[in-house]
Amino acid sequence: MTAVSLHEVAFSYGDVPVVEDVSLDVDEGEFLGLVGPNGSGKSTLLRLLLGLQRPDSGEAFLFDEPAHAFADGERVAYLAQDVTDTARDMPITVREVVRMGRYPRNLFGRFSREDRTAVDTALERVGVSELSGRRIGSLSGGQRQRVFVARALAADADLLALDEPTVALDSASRESFYDLLADLNDRGLTIILVEHDIGVVTSRASRIACLNRRLFFHGESDEFAKSDALADAYGANYRVLDHTHHAHHDPASSGEDDDSQGGQP
Repeated sequence: MTAVSLHEVAFSYGDVPVVEDVSLDVDEGEFLGLVGPNGSGKSTLLRLLLGLQRPDSGEAFLFDEPAHAFADGERVAYLAQDVTDTARDMPITVREVVRMGRYPRNLFGRFSREDRTAVDTALERVGVSELSGRRIGSLSGGQRQRVFVARALAADADLLALDEPTVALDSASRESFYDLLADLNDRGLTIILVEHDIGVVTSRASRIACLNRRLFFHGESDEFAKSDALADAYGANYRVLDHTHHAHHDPASSGEDDDSQGGQP
């Protein structure tokens, strides 16, 4: 079964083209890493495939339904770039955040034993059960990320989409978080990850889509490491050093993705 399907999708902010003629499929159970230089359209493409924005042309489908009209919202969980920063100011507990994942299933606000079990299980699976009574704003960045993943699990989501979730984490927290994602993917959760660290994503994701407005590569991670797509999309200063998938680049090209503001690559 196909979780996501894009057909010749294009999108512009005003007169600035951000995504051009992108077609790709993501199968259920896949772990797709979406990479590309700053301003390449990664975040925009993620929102297009989730139906949060509509393409100017082309079509986006979620589980075989038009993405913009997809009705089973609980099947899809999205962690935006700034979700953990925003969470610092939320005056609620970890358990209350995770309970939010059950809201689409409880239109009348009554939580059943099944709901409570789902929340407890989600907290346990991501390793934050002991933090359930803490205020979300009192946690570290890595802990907050795990809580929001738990919210997705409580919702029993089939697809988890993450936009650069580890950008503010230290290396140990980052590795721990990716271990969690790998475990969830092994259990059948479909994952689409926008990531700026090419070395990490190529070693963790099963497939890679490399974007710079248009798609330069879409296929197996090992094949991406051997291809010229990295240099083609990023420029000649980028290359894969070895088969452990570490990437080298010109330091001048570092920074955060800004395609949500219509920046050009």
